[in-house]
Amino acid sequence: MSLAPSDVTAPDGPVADGVRPATAPSHVGLADDVLERLPGMDARWSRYVDVPDTDGTSDAAERSTRRWHVLDNRVDPSGPDGQGTVLAVHGNPTWSYLWRRLVAAAPPGWRVVAVDQLGMGFSERTAPRTLAQRVDDLGALTAALGITGPVVTVAHDWGGPVSLGWALAHREQLRAVVLTNTAVHQPAGSAAPGLIRLARTPGIRQLSCVVTPTFVRATTALSRPPLPAPVRDAFAAPYDSVSRRVAVGDFVADIPFEGEHESAGTLDTIAEGVRHLDVPALLLWGPRDPVFTGVHLADLRERMPHADVHRYEGASHLVVEDAPRAVDDAWRWITATVERPLPDATSTVERPLPDTHAPLWQGLLDRAGDPATAVVELGGEGRRIGFDLLEQRVRDLAAGLVLHGVRPGHRVALLVPPGADLTLAVYACWQAGASVVVADAGLGLRRMGRALRGARPDHLIAIDRGLAAAAAMRVPGARVVSGPRLPRAVERALGVTASVGELVDAGRRRPDVVPTPRGDDAECAVLFTSGATGAPKGVVYRGRQLRAQLAALRATYGLTADDRLVAAFAPFALYGPALGLASAVPDMDVTAPATLTATALADAVAAVEGTVVFASPAALRNVVHTASSLTPQHRSALAGVRLLMSAGAPVPASLLHEVAALVPRARLHTPYGMTECLPVADISLAQIDAAGHGDGVCVGHPVPGVTVALSALDADGRATGALADATGTTGEICVRADHVKDRYDQLWATEADSSRDHGWHRTGDVGHLDDDGRLWVEGRLVHVVTTADGPLTPVGPEQRVEAVGDVALAAFVGVGPVGTQQPVVVVTTTDGARHGLADADLARAVRGAAAVGVAAVLVTDRMPVDIRHASKIDRARVARWAERVLAGERVGRP
Repeated sequence: MSLAPSDVTAPDGPVADGVRPATAPSHVGLADDVLERLPGMDARWSRYVDVPDTDGTSDAAERSTRRWHVLDNRVDPSGPDGQGTVLAVHGNPTWSYLWRRLVAAAPPGWRVVAVDQLGMGFSERTAPRTLAQRVDDLGALTAALGITGPVVTVAHDWGGPVSLGWALAHREQLRAVVLTNTAVHQPAGSAAPGLIRLARTPGIRQLSCVVTPTFVRATTALSRPPLPAPVRDAFAAPYDSVSRRVAVGDFVADIPFEGEHESAGTLDTIAEGVRHLDVPALLLWGPRDPVFTGVHLADLRERMPHADVHRYEGASHLVVEDAPRAVDDAWRWITATVERPLPDATSTVERPLPDTHAPLWQGLLDRAGDPATAVVELGGEGRRIGFDLLEQRVRDLAAGLVLHGVRPGHRVALLVPPGADLTLAVYACWQAGASVVVADAGLGLRRMGRALRGARPDHLIAIDRGLAAAAAMRVPGARVVSGPRLPRAVERALGVTASVGELVDAGRRRPDVVPTPRGDDAECAVLFTSGATGAPKGVVYRGRQLRAQLAALRATYGLTADDRLVAAFAPFALYGPALGLASAVPDMDVTAPATLTATALADAVAAVEGTVVFASPAALRNVVHTASSLTPQHRSALAGVRLLMSAGAPVPASLLHEVAALVPRARLHTPYGMTECLPVADISLAQIDAAGHGDGVCVGHPVPGVTVALSALDADGRATGALADATGTTGEICVRADHVKDRYDQLWATEADSSRDHGWHRTGDVGHLDDDGRLWVEGRLVHVVTTADGPLTPVGPEQRVEAVGDVALAAFVGVGPVGTQQPVVVVTTTDGARHGLADADLARAVRGAAAVGVAAVLVTDRMPVDIRHASKIDRARVARWAERVLAGERVGRP
């Protein structure tokens, strides 16, 4: 029996003249009960519509009809509660089933019509249709259905150009556009999708698309994770015979790769028309799509610069299948967009006043001509550069970058180790009006590649190893080598077009080249998070926000021109010149914080007579472990440090006390913050000791200019409460400050979540305020354990368990469904016990220390931690491991 939707009598609702639910024509071969067997489908959505054929005579009365199949929830958008209509268009070789979740999730007042294009799905089979005909076909259908405005189009694959063609022809009805993994143009210099080129080869096209279901089945095979077999079968249901797959091959043949192709002109018209489609737009994207890749997304963003974007890491071609939350995100965006009033076309736009703020490199300008040391590199050649030379080279390189094609607003990715070269590149890019993209090697090669590809840099400045890595990671952008020129054959292979030295020389010879200044509100940096609780996120900063961050650091820690900075954490290596401070980077592997030794730290301090040190907890731990190698000269240099800061993960007071013995005159502080906002709060070692023990890590009072509030947790551990500063209430930590990030890059839904309280950033951390107004961090929101008795945060129990004599490290996680999770503690021990259940004595001690009910205690010899800080435990991974162990599986370490 052919899987096909049954004919269903329509409930009461808007039905235009000539539109009727109908018994399907015999060639469709329907069975009444089939649609109900397709996962996620509601048979009541199915209907058939007779529509005048756009190929017929101009006399409508004589025109023949075509029968369309659509999914239609038949809500009346013109009623008192009506909102509008969503018109959903599939591509090839899917059908309206792709939009079943969109129909099911429709908010009240929204009509959803998901079409089966002619020849596709369960619509009538026809002669081949060109792109222009498909656009006209869709217009005839919406007219027959009586669809008026406001309309939001939603489309995928080659449904994108069809829906955009309809949008351009029905501008008066159009309210917004949503596109998922599609394209309207093949950018110059990029190859057309290999899978489509192969399928389009005449002999192969007939065999793979029509004679066999290879193309149909291959499309759903692209999904990651793999789709369930019943869902793949449902997608293939309308294409269960050769005669029903003819249009699949026709659709492929109609892709206009050649300029003389019949549909090329129509596609070009649509592609150019999109530039003037001034309605809200949303691009939802699966980055692992081998068909519509990053170049197609970049092309759409160039044509629709106002569009919101969300990339679902790990998702492929069928993004709404691979990332089902995309449907909820789409509806959230649609409802917010339609409810927002359209701008008044007659109103005048107030132009912003010229920027009068000092640039980010003002600290460098203030010391122009000063031969005093600006940057020292330890290790390698051990270079030292003065402020005078650094300022001159930054100015020359900025001019050289402009001559090389760097324009205001361009993004420049930097794969250069911390030190003089990175400092030079960052400040020159800013002077040239570009935005820097920094995804440090601490992310790991795979994640760094995803981050950089997603950011779509226009240019790349990298050392030789960085260029090789960028080639392997398929990072876009024109290549500039930092350091000596490479052999010509190597440079050709890596796409190198210039060196930093050559650009500096070129800029020095052209003092007339003055980079175009950008306003204080312009984007200046994309900085990536560590990805400790998910994929790294690109955090976008504007100039005013970074400048506010520098001001907050200067005010909080009393930094003056007399200070010298030692940065053992890569991002902080860039702050020195902006603050007008000499800085040094210790001899260490910045991708592995634990490689910082006590002697390397002391050498860096001595090199600049450092007064301020910033290092991660993992780095400090190894400094303490290697302190026995310090000479009297090393200890004398460390005695000159007045301030030591450590952040990135909780810093145990015991570790700080050990560090204090090495820097006897220093105040030890642990700033609390994140890539999105630093600093948020601050606490000194003396204040940590005074705070005593509590349920979490005390991070002190908010720094000046920062306001902290909490959003209380519900029974399922979700932060749903209104923002409040009540003491004793555990909730998501929310912050407001001038130095909070601008947005997440191409993560519209994530940004909408984090900033849903206007002017506030939801950090994803959970904690509470005590009676003294101090902030305590209790863990990450995604790591809250949701038991039947309510949510439990992990840090407090972990701290108490780590006080047990044999325990080195603890992770408090939940196993089981949300709302009924069982708390489990996983520990590493000082004797390096192997994996499995803890022995009775250890389990008893852990349960007693946790002070909450613990279902099981497990042991492993190593915890999974993030690469950048080597401190943040991946509790989600530990929870998955614990669940498998408790299920009796034989597994290795988490």
